[in-house]
Amino acid sequence: MAEAVTGVDRVDPYTLTPEGIKEPPVGWKASFRYLGPGLILSASIVGSGELIATTALGAEAGFVLLWLVIFSTLVKVAVQVELARWTIATGQPAITGYNKVPPKIGRLGWVNVLWMLLALSKLLQLGGIIGGVAVAFSILFPFGGDPLSFSHLLVWTIVIAALSIAMLYKNKYSLIERGAVFLVVVFSIVTVLIALGLPFTPFAYGGDDIASGLTFLIPAGALGAAIAMFGITGVGADEITFYTYWCVEKGYARWAGPNDGSEEWARRANGWIKVMYKDAAVSWVVYTFGTLAFYLMGAAVLNRQGLVPEGNGMITTLSRIYTDTLGAWSSVLFLIGAIAVLGSTMWAAIPSWSRMYVNLLATMGVLDWQDPVARLRWIRIFTVALPIIWAVAYLAIQSPVLMVQIGGVMTGIFLVAAVIAVWYLRKTETDQRVYGSTLFNAALVVSSIAIALLGIYTLASVFGFSLA
Repeated sequence: MAEAVTGVDRVDPYTLTPEGIKEPPVGWKASFRYLGPGLILSASIVGSGELIATTALGAEAGFVLLWLVIFSTLVKVAVQVELARWTIATGQPAITGYNKVPPKIGRLGWVNVLWMLLALSKLLQLGGIIGGVAVAFSILFPFGGDPLSFSHLLVWTIVIAALSIAMLYKNKYSLIERGAVFLVVVFSIVTVLIALGLPFTPFAYGGDDIASGLTFLIPAGALGAAIAMFGITGVGADEITFYTYWCVEKGYARWAGPNDGSEEWARRANGWIKVMYKDAAVSWVVYTFGTLAFYLMGAAVLNRQGLVPEGNGMITTLSRIYTDTLGAWSSVLFLIGAIAVLGSTMWAAIPSWSRMYVNLLATMGVLDWQDPVARLRWIRIFTVALPIIWAVAYLAIQSPVLMVQIGGVMTGIFLVAAVIAVWYLRKTETDQRVYGSTLFNAALVVSSIAIALLGIYTLASVFGFSLA
């Protein structure tokens, strides 16, 4: 399905040459075979944000924050698309672009310094994800004794880390893309169907419940979870960042070719940018419906019973959204689905974060990003190291919900830096001939303002300032 992959293959998607030029498709039917980066994005999003953070928020707050779920998935898309537009126009990934935003601290731009803090918080979040998968496996395949004991979780955490390394070491884009599609689509469809069927169960919700969730209020007790949910649901700062790498590796930038100033280049670039629009739109539909389904199930099933997912009991509590509506038999179905959706997040995150870490090292002069052999060697190093680090983080803390929420708060803060970088790169490097329409530009302004306000609100809340 993919026509270019990173590695020592015949073509390097990060090197733009006239020989790599390809005419863009026109229309949805012709474009469909060129979609894919957004599905990797959806695989990353649906796990920690949707299954854990969104369901936990619904369990804690009920229906009242439904509006924030919708707002969170929609408002960040314009920033994601604008950064990807710059990538297609220049052939450069996000970390390279972030490093151009002044001022700099030594060789590193301030945005990348902040990105390093985000990366540290994500060690906890992704540790929470690998822990969630370990808990699900331990419950599904207990081998005697308490499935949530440390010894059980230790074994499964090691197995999952080793399996992830073995699966992803080859670093093939097509394998990652196809696996992401399968895992996300199956579990998301089942969850959406259950959410739509809730009105026919003892946990029915109605128009009044939905209306109560559209009042634009945030209950004081749910503020922390709401902030984390905004940062982590929909496209977070990390997904906005690594989407650019998958757009390059799919081939969008290479097929547009190097910008030689000609009208032919502008036409091709605009054509591939339109394909990227479609790719982003499809992924938005997938993760938005998944997000709403998980939130409604948390609010309707868990909140009404006073159940809030926490600690290693998170998976057991979350399974109630299936077992309390379909019956005890569905616990196995849920566990398999949880493994699929959390696993898809982890398996999309490992190659994505590996690329970003290596790109950061390249900005520091450790390697030449344009050298595909050196780049692949370093990516493989991180492919091995990251699952091990995440596993150690989980085993040390063993609180998946808290670990995911910490990552979500930092993601919300970094979103502000990402917005600043997007506008700087748009002004200084993006060819004006590939700018978006007036309507898109208006959406980008609204998106940027909303993210900035939420970022300020997040900072004030985290550091205890009052905005009243």
